[in-house]
Amino acid sequence: QVQLVESGGGLVQAGGSLRLSCAASGRTFSNYAMSWFRQAPGKEREFVAGISWSGAMTYYADSVKGRFTISRDNAKNTVFLQMNSLEPEDTAVYYCAAGATNSRRYGNYNYWGQGTQVTVSS
Repeated sequence: QVQLVESGGGLVQAGGSLRLSCAASGRTFSNYAMSWFRQAPGKEREFVAGISWSGAMTYYADSVKGRFTISRDNAKNTVFLQMNSLEPEDTAVYYCAAGATNSRRYGNYNYWGQGTQVTVSS
C-alpha cells in the first residue's frame, strides 16, 4: 500500500502561481511512476503531468505544457507540481497518483490521494 497526501492548493488570481506537493508513505516511493490528475465540477478526471520513477522522464497534457512542471524528490518521498501562469480553466481538484508504469490513463494508477482544491479567479 502507498498512502498519498496532497497539499498546497488554494485560491489564486489568474496569472499567479501555486506549488502542489504530494507526500507518500508506505511502500518504496521510488518504485512508482507518479502523476497529477485534475477534476473540475461536472467534468471527467483528466491527466495533467507525469514523471518516471527516476525523474528522468516527464510528460504533460497539452493544456499545461510550458506552464506546469512536475518533479520528485525520492529522498523525501514527495512529488511536486509547480503551476505558473494559472488560468481560470485550471480550477479543479488536483490529485496525485502512483502506479507501476508511466501512463496518461487514470485506470493505470493504483493509489490516489484525497485531492487538493485549486481555484483560479479571473
